Amino acid sequence: MNSDRFAAGVPGIKSGLAVVLTLALAIARQPAGIAAAEGGSDKEPQFVDLSLLVAPEFPCTWPAAGFPPFHMNPYLRIGPLSPYNSDILAIDGNTGTQLDVPPHSVPHPDSKLPNAGPYGRMYTDKVPAWQFCGEACVVDCRDLVESAAPGASALVTRDRIAAWEREHRPLSTGDVVLLRSGYTDRFYRPLPEGRRFAADPVAGRTPAWPDPDPDCMEYLASRKVMALATDSASMGPLPDLAEPTHLAGLKYGMIWTESATGLDKLPATGAFYCMLSPKHADGAYSEGRAIAIVGDPLARRLIESARKKQVVDLSVVLSTDLPVTWPGPGAGNHRQPYLKVPLFFAPNLGTFHVTHMLDAHAGTHLVPPAYALPPPGFENGRYAPEVQAWLAEYEQKYGPRGTSSVTTEQVPLQQTCGPARVIDVKHRIGTTDTKTWPNSPEITVADIEQYEKQLGPLKPGDIVIFKSGYTDAHFKPLPQGLAFMSDPLNGKREGWPAPGPDAIIYLAGRGIRCVATDGPTLGGAEPKRAIMAYWALATKGMVAVEFLTNVDRLPKEAYFIFAPVKIRGCHGGPGRAIALY
Repeated sequence: MNSDRFAAGVPGIKSGLAVVLTLALAIARQPAGIAAAEGGSDKEPQFVDLSLLVAPEFPCTWPAAGFPPFHMNPYLRIGPLSPYNSDILAIDGNTGTQLDVPPHSVPHPDSKLPNAGPYGRMYTDKVPAWQFCGEACVVDCRDLVESAAPGASALVTRDRIAAWEREHRPLSTGDVVLLRSGYTDRFYRPLPEGRRFAADPVAGRTPAWPDPDPDCMEYLASRKVMALATDSASMGPLPDLAEPTHLAGLKYGMIWTESATGLDKLPATGAFYCMLSPKHADGAYSEGRAIAIVGDPLARRLIESARKKQVVDLSVVLSTDLPVTWPGPGAGNHRQPYLKVPLFFAPNLGTFHVTHMLDAHAGTHLVPPAYALPPPGFENGRYAPEVQAWLAEYEQKYGPRGTSSVTTEQVPLQQTCGPARVIDVKHRIGTTDTKTWPNSPEITVADIEQYEKQLGPLKPGDIVIFKSGYTDAHFKPLPQGLAFMSDPLNGKREGWPAPGPDAIIYLAGRGIRCVATDGPTLGGAEPKRAIMAYWALATKGMVAVEFLTNVDRLPKEAYFIFAPVKIRGCHGGPGRAIALY
């Protein structure tokens, strides 16, 4: 790529894009300890989705040459070869609503390149969890849209930020400054109309998006602001300030969200903001999901936890040398491995821009109902004979297996966020007979009842997390990491603790709508019991968050937050899980 064209059109390594989507409103029960601030209102919190929809017909990827378009391959479908649906995602970090971290513009300190510094090591897997969230401080920039010449951006200056401070309060660490212009709301449309979003401004045909100039970034850094967001296509003003603006903020260790949307749903202050993205090893940017929670006392307590840096990252790192993808038993039964694909060399960083290919269930991810349930009208005779026998047994005991078309983007945010109820199941490890392998120790209804006897009944809105410590103990680089999934699936060792359908149905009766685990899957290593657990989960309208880590670090009272990348029609969904306490 011509370096001058690259510098003019792409901020350092990138930029952004994506869709207007749903506003999820919901009731979230207040957790003890994270809720009930004195003087707070009784208003039910609203969960607000601030992320664009990722789909091929939208302008969700950066238009400069060299950046591949988003692609989803529905390579695994319920039928004679599998009882599950899954997808291969070919997704660049500059897709949809996205996260920028310092190595986007700051070279590694050992590179000896201009602008190199210590924050050149702060990749997406190294950003501290507290920095992803804080109090949303919404700065109105709507007057700047389409006020510049074609191919140019109107500039957000320090004066606008200072004026906001005079009206509201001084900014400080723990604040997330959100620049609201309404740009994505107006221009993120299906192609070809969607060319107005990014391609036409980059080509100089229409005015570009409003964005901060470098001096504005310097001012925000002086206020100790460590996170920003914009509803522009990029945090980089065109035609020639994209990289200077990026560097001006990222050199201080800032991170930010690009291509947010729906910022008009937030008050000027007081909302809790969070940006969640897959945890790519050495990632300089990443596709992500931006959300907000509006309404005290929940929002206020989460903001206070973020300011105190009381945030735990519960997600595993995605890396090519780690066992992040289902290997299957034997040969030829594995799913798409996680791949890091070099695109082109960036001389200013001394490294390559990369994209990723991965299965939709790689690493920490969502399991929506359509993962294991076929769509309405599915003929059960399409299953393999063995699975047909399992289904007959399941339905005889538990009733009809349901159907579903609910994929990742349709799962409400509030379903995967709530008070963390951590059930310790470590006592189940080592309880299987070697003659039964491949098998997993079963988490039973009795385990859940014992927890409730000690710590109180489960309630609707709770997120139940099964804690075995399995991922912490066995998630290691290959070949040592074969002990994590491959060896259990091949009967060489015991599998990870996993609930059977009875436990899932019991939880559903308690009003639980999301179950999480620090094992690689909720289903376990034995295929018959695994599919029965997933059938029960999905038939009850529940979802799962799989592949957590660091659950031991959660105190008794914590609030769990997970959100997957908002990909239309996806049967999984890589994302990031955190908890605040």
